[in-house]
Amino acid sequence: MTPRAFLVRGLLAGLVAGLATFGVAQLVGEPHLERAIALEEAGAATSGSHSHAESTEGESTHAHEEGSAVVVSRDNQSTWGLLTGSLAVGVALGGLVALVAAGTLGRIGPLLPGQSTALVSLIGFVSVALVPFLKYPANPPGVGSGETIGDRTVLYFVFLMISIAAAVLATYAACKLRDRLGTYACVVGSATAYLVIVVVAGQVFATVNEVSDFPGDLLWSFRISSLVALTVMWGVLGVVLVGLVSRLHDQQRAVLARRELAASL
Repeated sequence: MTPRAFLVRGLLAGLVAGLATFGVAQLVGEPHLERAIALEEAGAATSGSHSHAESTEGESTHAHEEGSAVVVSRDNQSTWGLLTGSLAVGVALGGLVALVAAGTLGRIGPLLPGQSTALVSLIGFVSVALVPFLKYPANPPGVGSGETIGDRTVLYFVFLMISIAAAVLATYAACKLRDRLGTYACVVGSATAYLVIVVVAGQVFATVNEVSDFPGDLLWSFRISSLVALTVMWGVLGVVLVGLVSRLHDQQRAVLARRELAASL
């Protein structure tokens, strides 16, 4: 079970996760994004100014001036652009999760490789995707001021780092105290400690509220679809990677058993 073996399987799992995320984003995300862009362009046309849309995740940027041509068409953004982005994020995330899983193998209790990989994927989803999203959810085009995008980006990434650090420290503490306190007490205690840290940080960090008169139902639908895409990305990645790692472990155990049997003859 070498890091290279984990990495290869992580990249493959990330590729599958990226394809699945692209399909889900096309199905549940693009209709809401199209509505948001249409609303923004209609508002810009009414005010007589050029339209400029930005999302907090950097999903799309549109510039439109009278008589000017669009550099990247919306059709390309919603198809090849979305596919390329999904695959790139999936592969990169798969490789990172696989390397973390390889590095923690045997260090988070007497777990099989597949079990420890599943735990790493779950902790990663909660600390990297879910909790930061709950504090600073994704916004569609037309929501958020372009003048504050830098501040909002800094807030998001600092909160993300705090969430990851809290998850790492909580997991480390649980592993160190497991023999003394027991598995159940350590799991509950570490989860509680993580929640306390992120809840306090969430109260301390500034709240971003730049929705103005954007339709609430569309904003809600867009954020739900974004969360669904995130969940699909991490879920498919975790399931595929755990399956590949478990299969590799079973194969290596079978080879080892045959060698031991041959040596005993």
